[in-house]
This record gives sequence, C-alpha cells and structure tokens, in this order.
Amino acid sequence: MVPGEIIKLGKVILAAAGPGDPGLITVKAVRYLQQADVVLTDRLVSTGILKEYVNPLAEVIYVGKQCRRGISTPQQKINQLMLDYALQGKLVVRLKGGDVSVFSNILDELQVLAQNNIAYEIIPGVTAALGAAACAGIPLTARGYSTAVRLLTYYKSDVVPDQYWQEIAGTNDTLVFYMSAETVEGIVSKLIRYGVGRDKHIAVIEQATTPLQQVHTANIYDYSEQFRNLSFISPSLVIIGKVVALHEQFAWLTNTPERAQYFKSIASLQNNTHNQQAHVSRA
Repeated sequence: MVPGEIIKLGKVILAAAGPGDPGLITVKAVRYLQQADVVLTDRLVSTGILKEYVNPLAEVIYVGKQCRRGISTPQQKINQLMLDYALQGKLVVRLKGGDVSVFSNILDELQVLAQNNIAYEIIPGVTAALGAAACAGIPLTARGYSTAVRLLTYYKSDVVPDQYWQEIAGTNDTLVFYMSAETVEGIVSKLIRYGVGRDKHIAVIEQATTPLQQVHTANIYDYSEQFRNLSFISPSLVIIGKVVALHEQFAWLTNTPERAQYFKSIASLQNNTHNQQAHVSRA
C-alpha cells in the first residue's frame, strides 16, 4: 500500500435467491448479480440463476452447507471471504436460498460486516414456506382454517422442547417445518403424542417450486401407514394444519414422475471447484 493512499472499501449484498424456481428471484437481486465482482452462493440456489443473471466477469464461489452429510463450508470461512473481497473494494453478493433472514446464518455475517465497517444491504426474497405453499395450492392462512403461520425447524431432536410440542399440537395455527426431510416421522410422532387434532393434515413438499417438485399429503394420523416406506428428497418442507386439506381441491401442479436431485450436492460442487483452484470463474 502506498503511504497516504485511501483504501476504497467494497460492499456486500446479502441477497435472496428464492426457493428454487429461477423466476422467483427479485428484480433487485438480479440487478446486483449483474454488477457483482464476486458471488458467494449457497448450495440451494438454482444453477439457472447463476447462468442467466450473474455478471459473466464475476467469480462464483460455492460456499454451501450439507450438515447431515458432514460436508459444509465453515461459517468462519464464508465470513472471511466476504471480508477479504470487500476490503479489496469489490462488490460482493452473498447469495442465499429462500429468504436471507429465515433459518440462515445471516446474524454471523452481519456481525462481521458491522465490526469491520463494511457497507452492506439486505435484499429479501420468497422463503420456502411461501413458495412451497403456493405451488402446492395450500393457502397458509385460509379464512376459516387458520389465522397464523409458525415457521419452525426440527433438524435435530433437541431443537424444540417438549412443552412447546404440547402447545403446537393444540394450536390451529398452520405449522411449517424447514429442513425436515429426515425428521418427518419424529414430528408426526411428537404431535400425535400430545394430542394433535384428527382434523389436521400433513403435506411433505419435496424440492418445492422446481420441476422436480412432489407433494405428499395425508391425514396426520394416517401418515405412517401411507408413507412408511418413502424417503423424502432434500430439501423438503413440511406443512401441518387444516389448510393442507385444501391441496386436493386447489393443486395446480402435478407431481413429476422423476425422483432425482434438483440441487447438486456439495461433494459434486467441490469437485468442480477443486479443478478450478477452489472457485468457478465465469470470465
């Protein structure tokens, strides 16, 4: 650095990519992707977004997480990448699946940016609950069925305490569980144990809003009988409540016959990036 030189800091855009369908990303997020110098992208971001909207001169770096597979980019590394590129004066887009503020690590990233006086902007998006419900024909707060929605997660057994299970088993609020492809049986078991109403239905929506979306519904008390042999593809979203019964009447998409992964695994993305010195350059 030359003595007396003024260092121009960059900016970090914390942007939402939406739940899967590339058409659900916001116009504002697209505008920043078209200007970006660097894009740090999650795994659950459609490749269509990266191909169609990202500045062709930008570096695209995959920083996704698959915690259940034990293959993830450490959050500390993501924080450092944001900081390093911003300190170089670059426009960095931190691209997140769904909405940036719902079940993400945005707090860690905001703290790092604020502590280092890096300018940032937050661009919201369509969270998975809203995208999945819309594409399944399930109005989450349909009049006469529900007046509230609760966004929850149950990726491991100690996330939700027993006293809260008792409360949500008795509510008429629509319950939406994120990151629950492998814990659906536990959710159903807990709610039945605490006396969930027999008028409640469950929907498991695999890979919502993508061409590979599949919706599976049942009365919650019939879940085990109907789906005991089915392994759900991640990401899957679980909706529980009276409103789920409306799917049969208002579904406007049919289930694809193909059972395949829409989003690439971290392992395959890492293999690609290793061949290009840990990043994908679109220059």
